Amino acid sequence: MPILAHAGGCAILLHVREVEVSPKDRFVTVYGRKPVLEALCDLRLEVDKVVLADSARGPAAREIIDAARDRGVQVQRATAQRVKVLAGNGKQDQGVLADVVAPRMRPLAAALSGPKPPRSVLLLDGITTPANVGMILRTATAAGVAGIVVPRKGVAGIDPLVVKASAGIAFHAPVLRCYTAEEAAGLLREAGYPLVAMDAGARDTLFDADLPERAAFVLGSESTGVTDGVRGKVSRWVSIPMAGGVESLNVASAAAVLCFELVRRSRRSSR
Repeated sequence: MPILAHAGGCAILLHVREVEVSPKDRFVTVYGRKPVLEALCDLRLEVDKVVLADSARGPAAREIIDAARDRGVQVQRATAQRVKVLAGNGKQDQGVLADVVAPRMRPLAAALSGPKPPRSVLLLDGITTPANVGMILRTATAAGVAGIVVPRKGVAGIDPLVVKASAGIAFHAPVLRCYTAEEAAGLLREAGYPLVAMDAGARDTLFDADLPERAAFVLGSESTGVTDGVRGKVSRWVSIPMAGGVESLNVASAAAVLCFELVRRSRRSSR
């Protein structure tokens, strides 16, 4: 969509891509009888709809239907196979799922093209352990990080395990969505964000490096680190100094150190 921008008194025609919003960019999908019931009973959450398998009957199904009715939430019936597909987990869906509105979740492209792009963001790359993703969402939100890029492919999905590990913060975290970490890295670079990644062998430490206020910080998996598609786009590598013969930290712990170092820097610069 073409728009007019003004620079130095001159009008410039910009072509901005329309951002297609997927349901996965608006909702956190929880599945299983207990997680769905907990979401329906939590008045702080807005539940868009519940999908219940045709085969789901008995007291548990009735309890969910009654809870949805009390909240004014639509209950849709679908085949058991359809529920499995929508949940993305054929072993633990128990024939029911709910789409919970995530008010701060949006596409990465929309965030970058909006009137107030996030100052700094985290980019999760290849982190497939739900507990780590959940803890990172909780820590980054607590630290006031403006955006956490959680790609739909290559990173653990925001499911009940992630929600549990985040202690429910996943519903309210500033999650930015895209397809892959490599795609996100490209979008961030195009938008002027240098990519900073952590590596135990980096000469510059997180505490001493001169870091830009506006940057994207890459968190790679514990087993393989930053993936090849993202590695080539990294502008700078930093380390967390280790003592006592410890080689590295768990990625969620490293994320906590990073996030609150950014808090410290922000407070120091605002004095």
